[in-house]
Order: sequence, then C-alpha cells, then structure tokens
Amino acid sequence: MLKKSMLDLHRVSAEEFKTVEKIPVAVVLDDVRSEMNVGSVLRTADAFVINQVVLCGITGKPPSHEIHKTALGAEGSVAWSYSKSALDAVEQLREQGYKICSIEQVHGSVSLERFHIEPGEKYALVFGNEVKGVSQAVVDASDCCIEIPQHGTKHSLNIACSAAIVMWHFFTHLSRPVAE
Repeated sequence: MLKKSMLDLHRVSAEEFKTVEKIPVAVVLDDVRSEMNVGSVLRTADAFVINQVVLCGITGKPPSHEIHKTALGAEGSVAWSYSKSALDAVEQLREQGYKICSIEQVHGSVSLERFHIEPGEKYALVFGNEVKGVSQAVVDASDCCIEIPQHGTKHSLNIACSAAIVMWHFFTHLSRPVAE
C-alpha cells in the first residue's frame, strides 16, 4: 500500500468548504477550558462536515494561537459562533428545530450505540467542561442525554476524544456515501 499524497486527498479550500453540504449537527461547547480541546473539536467538525460549533461561557474562541495549534486552520473553515451562556445557546438552537442532546453520564442516559438517529432531524450535541461536564441547567434543558459506553477504570474521556467519537457516529448515520 502506498500512502496518499495531498493531491490524492482531494482537499477543498476553506472557501469551498463553506459551500459543501453539511450534516444537520451543531456542536455546543459548554465552558471548555482548554483551547487545545477547542481547536481539536473544530478540526474534527471540519472532518465530519458539522454544520456549526457554538463556543459558550469560558470556552476560548479564535483568534488564538492555542486553538490554531490543534485546529490547523479549521477555525477558518467551520462556522462557529460565541454565546455567553450555553443554556441560551441550546434554547436558540431548539427554536431553530434542533434536538438537544447532552453528551453526559446521567441516570436515564442512552448509550451511544443504542441512540436512534432520525434522518431529517437536526441535532445539537453538547459537550461540557473537562472537570464538571455539561452544566446541570443544560442537562435539564436537554431532550436527551447520550453516554459513550466505557468499561475501564476511569469512565472518563478527554472532551476532544468524546466529541470525535460522537461526531463520527452522527456523521456515519447522516452523511451520504461519497463516490470513490
């Protein structure tokens, strides 16, 4: 096997990316303190053609050297916005027809592999602070909570890792296959 070259990858420019059809998913970051995590989420959102990312509360926002270090320019291709309050952000997304799904370990959560993704539905995926998780107020305002199944001793994943797993899951269910 031969590694693919940059030409083989058929990369689009940041401007072209803005016109590419996105999956109907918004990602909400609720008080994410690490700008490296923010950059990683933006880069993953670019990879899986996420519709938008909403940065809330203390979450860092571009321009930022730390965000750029992991986003590698995705902060310029992915549609992102800022809201002082994650609760306000999810209420605005609900008004736009999004189903609010907090990614959190709560009583009554649905395991990711059992969560039924409906074609035609819009989803807002909320990821929380590295220590405190999604705020209780946002959990209370959510339509559902989704939990990533884990069987080790930590039962905790880095937010960038969690976001990548969940975005990939939604991408595989909501995107059309790309012809080779």
